[in-house]
Amino acid sequence: MPSKAKAALLKEPIEHFDIKKHNAVPIVEAMSKMAYSSRDLARASEIYDRMVADKDCAIFLCIAGSLVSAGLRKAFYDLVNNNMVDAIVSTGANIVDQDFFEALGYKHYKGTKWVDDHSLRRARVDRIYDTFIDEDELGQCDKTISDIAGQLETRPYSSREFILEMGRWLSQNRKGADSIVRASYEKGVPIFVPAFSDCSAGFGLLHHQWHHPERHLSIDSAKDFLELIKLKLASKQTGLLMLGGGVPKNFAQDMTVGPEMLGFDTVMHRYAVQITVADERDGALSGSTLREACSWGKVDTVYEQMVFAEASMAFPLLASYGYHKGSWKGRKARNLNAVLEREPVAAQR
Repeated sequence: MPSKAKAALLKEPIEHFDIKKHNAVPIVEAMSKMAYSSRDLARASEIYDRMVADKDCAIFLCIAGSLVSAGLRKAFYDLVNNNMVDAIVSTGANIVDQDFFEALGYKHYKGTKWVDDHSLRRARVDRIYDTFIDEDELGQCDKTISDIAGQLETRPYSSREFILEMGRWLSQNRKGADSIVRASYEKGVPIFVPAFSDCSAGFGLLHHQWHHPERHLSIDSAKDFLELIKLKLASKQTGLLMLGGGVPKNFAQDMTVGPEMLGFDTVMHRYAVQITVADERDGALSGSTLREACSWGKVDTVYEQMVFAEASMAFPLLASYGYHKGSWKGRKARNLNAVLEREPVAAQR
């Protein structure tokens, strides 16, 4: 039973934004007549709609930070479920500690940053800025990851292969009907978490390897990169929708450069949108502009847009705009997981 202190902290669950209920098209179109970040967001929304309408374009959604816990889980789910993204590159927190966590029946809760963090520690409540999560429930999530790992063949897996098994487990156990992981499994949308161990997501595999020192699986981040390059080579055009930066941004952008080492000709990402609060002046990746990425051969500069805004405010408007414009209605699922299983690129040299 949870303590009274914990129960008092975990009272009001985070409610996930529903892009289907809120039509942002008139707002975004009005913003296009404004200036500064408003106009940037409007142009980014138009570019995203152009990606969705382009039948030759495979769309890669990149998620950094902790955005599922912030209330964007349903928005991401709706993009997957309505064929508005074809692959996801994410931090482990969003996919495992937050989406898979909620698929198991747990919740994130409204909290406050004005709190004694020592008291949270005593109550076994973790804080994500102004959001609370039950540490004991998170431990159960990690244990479930360990259990799934224990049922699989002991070999190196790409993070995509392992997350596919997580989605299979949810589907077979009829859990998480509104889960990004489960929907992606059922729609054939690959999810990559190249830095799988760089968050609580890795604890499940830590537990698995500790208790199976002689026979255990591992995550191969180089295989993630290889699979992303195979998807790039199998797509006529590609577009990036990036929230934040970091490892997801770098891996997704580098899929245009890697093929050169393998003797393939490829093209830069035709479309790219990034929503970030990072500063470009220090040369760090999360704030490096898409125009800068062009110098590396990563992103073309015709349909690119930086939006310097916090994602929990800007992304619901962009996603709602894309949904209510309706270009997705004629868009078929690409099932890129099946593309990887077919090994399609050998004849493309």
